[in-house]
Amino acid sequence: MTREEVLAKVSAIILRHFDIEEDKISEELSIKDDLGADSIKIMEFVLEIEDEFGTEISDEDAEKIETVGAAVDYITNNL
Repeated sequence: MTREEVLAKVSAIILRHFDIEEDKISEELSIKDDLGADSIKIMEFVLEIEDEFGTEISDEDAEKIETVGAAVDYITNNL
């Protein structure tokens, strides 16, 4: 799966979970600060990523995923 395909899927997950327009999603977007995600929203986001990509993300790794780009990097490097 290419980085662009991963980004498209992560973007779709963000659109389902957060009130944001698609054209505002970028790799620099902060999940916590820009999307206003609290710990529950972040956990739901990580769980959906796990389901979508058939992978498991440890709590330690999940805490390091602060931006959309970091999520894409993690998935790309761990598939």
